Amino acid sequence: MALIVHKYGGTSMGSPERIRNVAKRVAKWARAGHQMVVVPSAMSGETNRLLALAKELAPSKSSAAYNRELDMLAATGEQASSALLAIALQAEGMESVSYAGWQVPIKTNSAFTKARIESIDDDRVRADLAAGKVVVITGFQGVDEEANVTTLGRGGSDTSAVAVAAAMKASECLIYTDVDGVYTTDPRVVPEARRLHTVSFEEMLEMASLGSKVLQIRSVEFAGKYKVPLRVLSSFTPWDIDINEEAKSGTLITFEEDEKMEQAVVSGIAFNRDEAKVSVLGVPDKPGIAYHILGAVADANIEVDVIIQNISKDGKTDFSFTVHRGEYARTVELLNTKVLPSLGAAEVVGDTKICKVSIVGIGMRSHVGVASKMFRSLSEEGINIQMISTSEIKTSVVIDEKYMELAVRALHKAFDLDQPVS
Repeated sequence: MALIVHKYGGTSMGSPERIRNVAKRVAKWARAGHQMVVVPSAMSGETNRLLALAKELAPSKSSAAYNRELDMLAATGEQASSALLAIALQAEGMESVSYAGWQVPIKTNSAFTKARIESIDDDRVRADLAAGKVVVITGFQGVDEEANVTTLGRGGSDTSAVAVAAAMKASECLIYTDVDGVYTTDPRVVPEARRLHTVSFEEMLEMASLGSKVLQIRSVEFAGKYKVPLRVLSSFTPWDIDINEEAKSGTLITFEEDEKMEQAVVSGIAFNRDEAKVSVLGVPDKPGIAYHILGAVADANIEVDVIIQNISKDGKTDFSFTVHRGEYARTVELLNTKVLPSLGAAEVVGDTKICKVSIVGIGMRSHVGVASKMFRSLSEEGINIQMISTSEIKTSVVIDEKYMELAVRALHKAFDLDQPVS
């Protein structure tokens, strides 16, 4: 008897009929002899609705006390969907019980709205499983040492599911979503995009960090750290599909690079529209400048992505980096008020009309000329590259946002990602 964790996204839980279908699918797995733990997201649109109410009441409020209340508010979305799913399971004749994160408990730190999981006490859940119950656990949330409800950040239900699977040493964690797996790129941008039967953990981690919306990056980090077998598949297939067929569908996130894996130099194209570029001009070129700028940004809990420093001229240089577009205004204000006066730089300028496009593939380790092929393809389309970032298995470029879809289509074709793997 295997212990299996199912995670269902907001679209899968978007209506009573869809919740009923989820319950039928989970019941099918339970009747096949598996111990089942289910982690649902809030119903589609519910979290946005709740946060919009808070913004209406306090449009520009931001403090630890305010963020605490945001977590109290946002956590109710998953609590409602979990209770509804438990009720639907009971209607299917399955014994079931739902728990909020604090009832398990899933213990986190106190970083409201972006908490990190520290531990999970699974005794209560294991007792229910031993009694033959299906256990439904709210995604996206936990509790800190002061008994405050916390949330893990947007997309955090994926992280909850993988963390529960890791803590309970589940045989597999199945992430059910509105797509049937991981694709070479977004099919809405490139209709010829192809579903990958397997993708390595390293590739999936890069793709998630670079803008792929299929899995939340922290869930992939958890899966990699604790070697949780992970599969992405669709919740919109018929619920009564043969369980053996279902167990092999979608995309498997693997931890072994073997001959059976799809061997391609580039496995996928990721892109991210949510970036903005910030440049500090006329910076004195001396040791400690990068820390002086980025240290202040980090202290404000603002994540930095691509970084570039220009060559020094007359003792001055320009320092550029990208941040999430939602953090752009706060970053510029921080630099102008706290960094520029003590730095002696000329000015801070920025651009919110950029995007990042990346190629990812473990095959890049053993092939030369991959980056130059990427640059040539973009050049042939008349696309100017503003910034470049590389690692062993990815190359990212920052370009004008208006060229994003053109760049993705050109690169997808250049690396033959529309062709079946031989």
